[in-house]
Amino acid sequence: MKVLLLNGSPNKKGCTYTALEEVAVEIRNNNIETEIYHVGKKHVQGCIACGSCRKKKKCVFDDGVNELLERINEIDAFVFGSPVYYAAATGHIVSFLNRLFFASNGRFWGKVGSSVVSCRRGGAATTFDQLNKYLTLSSMVVASSTYWNQVHGNTPEEVKKDIEGMQTMRILGGNIGWLLMSIEAGKKAGIIMPKSEQRIYTNFIRE
Repeated sequence: MKVLLLNGSPNKKGCTYTALEEVAVEIRNNNIETEIYHVGKKHVQGCIACGSCRKKKKCVFDDGVNELLERINEIDAFVFGSPVYYAAATGHIVSFLNRLFFASNGRFWGKVGSSVVSCRRGGAATTFDQLNKYLTLSSMVVASSTYWNQVHGNTPEEVKKDIEGMQTMRILGGNIGWLLMSIEAGKKAGIIMPKSEQRIYTNFIRE
């Protein structure tokens, strides 16, 4: 089993990484492989709604999204992390996830998912809510902790002093590991995931 933790901060080993690594350590304690994927500082193109991914099964822009699209099936759980920018996730991770989820064509269905945010002081709750919407719109199994998955601090050293936040990360990692092992045990026992239905799309205009 494998968990991919996506770092949406421009800083490769800053506050968000510190939180994600604390989650990853606990996941690895359950003998589950982890990988922290850094979106990076290079430009990430936003979705232009061209619809090409529905036909080609990949995005027309090649900036890392297609790399993860090809790997979705081999990954059992995802954790999406972002610092707080103006009470929201970074533009990089939003552009990345918009295209990744839209082009995934339902491949996130049934996978374990969670989100983690880091902030200096405020805006964590709105950012946490924003990231969680990707999970709940994709029929993912959402892993939680004993508090909202957030840490506070302006540097990695300050984040490590947020003992409640770091505990929240460890418990989250343990819960992700437990969920993955439970799902695996269920499969071995012959318990299958519920079948998905063909999506029904409506709008609020009626003739």
